[in-house]
Amino acid sequence: MTKNSTNPTSSTPAPGALAGRREWTALGVLMLPLLLVSMDVSVLYFAIPAISADLEPSGTQQLWIFDIYAFVLAGLLMTMGSLGDRIGRRKLLLFGAAAFGTASVIAAYANSAETLIAARALLGIGGATLMPSTMAIIRTMFTDPGQRAKAIGMWSGVMTGGIALGSVMSGVLVEYFWWGSVFLVNLPAMVLLLVLGPILLPESKNPEPGRFDLLSVPLSMAAVLPVIYGIKEIPSEGWNVRYVVSITVGLVFAALFVHRQRTAKSPLISPALFRGHGFAPAVVLNLIASFGMLGSAYFTTQYLQSVLGKSSMEAALWALLPTVLVGVAAPVAAQLVQKGVHRAHVVSGGFVTAACGYGLLALAGTDSMWLVLAGAGVLASGIVTVMSQMMDLALGTVPVGNAGAASSLLETGAEFGGALGMAVLGSIGTAVYRHDIPSGAPAAAHETLGGALAVAHQLPGDAGQALATAAREAFTSGMQAAAIAGVILLLAAAALATTTLRKVHVHKSEAPEAAESLA
Repeated sequence: MTKNSTNPTSSTPAPGALAGRREWTALGVLMLPLLLVSMDVSVLYFAIPAISADLEPSGTQQLWIFDIYAFVLAGLLMTMGSLGDRIGRRKLLLFGAAAFGTASVIAAYANSAETLIAARALLGIGGATLMPSTMAIIRTMFTDPGQRAKAIGMWSGVMTGGIALGSVMSGVLVEYFWWGSVFLVNLPAMVLLLVLGPILLPESKNPEPGRFDLLSVPLSMAAVLPVIYGIKEIPSEGWNVRYVVSITVGLVFAALFVHRQRTAKSPLISPALFRGHGFAPAVVLNLIASFGMLGSAYFTTQYLQSVLGKSSMEAALWALLPTVLVGVAAPVAAQLVQKGVHRAHVVSGGFVTAACGYGLLALAGTDSMWLVLAGAGVLASGIVTVMSQMMDLALGTVPVGNAGAASSLLETGAEFGGALGMAVLGSIGTAVYRHDIPSGAPAAAHETLGGALAVAHQLPGDAGQALATAAREAFTSGMQAAAIAGVILLLAAAALATTTLRKVHVHKSEAPEAAESLA
């Protein structure tokens, strides 16, 4: 029998004990790398023109500069989460900080596209170590359910806000410095983490985790990467046979990975995690929430730039406005649960709120900036409510010794959900757009709104203006249709949350006992 617990030599608080100033200070230190890891998802939005002018990458290389970070991050999350449970979360976190900082320097001074792609891949490796480690350490430091809920709420808000902030910061830095500055901004936070981490952060791990299953590592990557690749490309390229095959191959490897986890003596992801009361619903509902969040982002960013005609910098600044609501959503949700409101009702309310956000998007016309921003804000606040509660539920129902694996599974599901949201809702919007665009328009205008506007600029007088107007109206119709689909999905998710979470209760006394449940 394997006993799952934290390392008895660590400074982890006793189960149920209240965290003090040291733990809250340590949480602040953890938030910095988390912010930067999330910012790196969008930090190239404004830097890529300058990078293209300097390094002259090919079209394929430019795509890899963008995508390699997210691919490596998604592919290694489960591996790194399980590894942290074995060697120590703090140790893995500090290794990730060193790798992330080193990769940032290499990326900043890259003199070729190949070097920048390699540096972005190394950044993905560092990010994959940092994300599950931060959440697992939060689970270790905050054993009181109320304090843990607040800490995870802060984690969720920083994670969501960082993605929006990354594009704005890249615009400001590129405006006043060279493109490499978008990477060098990572260094102070990583240095601070390397200095203060050993002092403030407790070390914890599963003291008897079993042998590390090396075969599961390539199986997990072979399962995740082809699926993520396929569903990321579908919104822009359509249901190409290549992407369908890629997804199919990934699903085959996913089946092999699941079989391996069920039969191996020391699996990378223990199937027993799903026997924890509430863990499986948390993973599924968190995936759906991520679907809703990134599915809407696919439209709102294009709407601000291409429909309203905002510059990239203006669009990024306006896109920050909805994140104001995000900062209060998770703490309010945590307070409601602590005051006795059943978690099922809070989560269902979050999904209904997010559905209302999609409802506002469904009402938008071609000149409805404030309505779109309000819809995005309402949607984001509902989604963050759900995600923070699902993270808290998942981590509260597994033993501390498996916190890294549990958090990595949540985050991998979120990566799938986000990519799937962009693929499904993006495909709905694209189908409506292509149906509504005038049949006599040039072929390029039928592909994307950007293509239509480029063609419109080349047409003389009223013809160009008419095409641009028609394309903007077609895109808005596509956004409305996708938003209606989002409303239906999220209302269904609200019903699912009510059903699956109704009998799930996590009490203070359960946290220490959970350590024995996977034995």
